[in-house]
Amino acid sequence: MEIRPAQPEDAPAIAALVNRAFQVEAFFTTKDRTSVAEIAAMFERGSFLLAEQDAALVGCVFVEPKGERGYFGLLSVDPLRQGSGIGGRLVDAAEEQCRRAGCRAIDIRVVNLRKELPPYYRGRGYQETGREPFPTGEPTKLPCEFVVMSKSL
Repeated sequence: MEIRPAQPEDAPAIAALVNRAFQVEAFFTTKDRTSVAEIAAMFERGSFLLAEQDAALVGCVFVEPKGERGYFGLLSVDPLRQGSGIGGRLVDAAEEQCRRAGCRAIDIRVVNLRKELPPYYRGRGYQETGREPFPTGEPTKLPCEFVVMSKSL
């Protein structure tokens, strides 16, 4: 598996992968997780790392260094390859990119209804540091909020 920086022309493939990976959230969401336009706009403030295997896109993560704090989100792995370590390698790469950019800590946000995610990230050294409201205007079938988790780098 190779991890490489994404280019803006990768936006359609990234959006398709993210939407496949986030189908698990269909129990509380009413639309796709993202769009090509949203992914393209994200290149304005950060970058994506792509995991490729046998010339196929199998994972991605958005990384945004912001001074002494970094952020990563949209961690996505092809549903047929989840549980194979791809996500962990992408998290490691996102953390390393933030370290190289001078970040001393990194933050993530997970939806509180995704009960499997906080234990996964706690196992990687993240701690819950707060809560944030789910974006207004985003239709959901169930009330939800973000759990903010952080890790010192």
